[in-house]
Amino acid sequence: LAAAAGKLSMALLCVRHCKKSVEVTIATAGVSLSRFTYHLCVFSGPLFQVTAEVGKLLGTEKVDAILCVAGGWAGGNAKSKSLFKNCDLMWKQSVWTSTISSHLATKHLKEGGLLTLAGARAALDGTPGMIGYGMAKAAVHQLCQSLAGKSSGLPPGAAAVALLPVTLDTPVNRKSMPEADFSSWTPLEFLVETFHDWITEKNRPSSGSLIQVVTTEGKTELTAASP
Repeated sequence: LAAAAGKLSMALLCVRHCKKSVEVTIATAGVSLSRFTYHLCVFSGPLFQVTAEVGKLLGTEKVDAILCVAGGWAGGNAKSKSLFKNCDLMWKQSVWTSTISSHLATKHLKEGGLLTLAGARAALDGTPGMIGYGMAKAAVHQLCQSLAGKSSGLPPGAAAVALLPVTLDTPVNRKSMPEADFSSWTPLEFLVETFHDWITEKNRPSSGSLIQVVTTEGKTELTAASP
C-alpha cells in the first residue's frame, strides 16, 4: 500500500488501519513525519524527485494499492485578487498529487491493483465561489475517467476510482467551522474502511467510477455519479 498524502490525519488513519496486515509507504509534500517510524517514508520536493525516491524505495516490488488522499481548499470567484494564486495552489494540491499517484501506479501497482484519487462532489457542477478548487477537482475527475481507458498505462486489471466527498470531518475543518453541523460531515474512519474493502476487492467500483460520498444525520452513503 502506498499513499500520496496531503491530509495528514487521513494518511495516519490509513496507516493505523492497515499496518497490522500490510506494509505502508507514505509519500507526502511539505510535512515532516520524522517522529513516525512505522513503515513511513516521506518525500518532498520536485515532482520528478518524488517519483524517483519512491522508485528507489520500492525497487521492483509492486503494491496492492496507491491511495491519493491529498487535497486542500481555497475560495474566490473570477474577480478575486487571489484568483491566480489560489488556482495555482489548488492545481498543486489536487491535480499534481493525483498526477504523481497515477504515474507511480503505472510503475509500482500490481495487476488488478487499486488507485484512488480525491475528487469533490461540488465539482460535478459549477463552483462560482471557488473557481480554482472546482477546476482542480474537475480535472481529477477527468483524470480518473481517462485512467480507465485501455491505453492509459495502468497495469492490466487495475482500477482507478475517485471519491467525491462533500465535507470531511477533520480536526482542521472543525477548527475552521466550529458552528457547522458535524452530522453532515463524513468521518475519516468511514473512508479508510472503504479503502480497505476496495483493496480486498469487496464492493470495488469499476475503473473510472466517480463515487459520491454523502453523509446525512451521521449516516454515510456511497453512490456513483452519473456519467
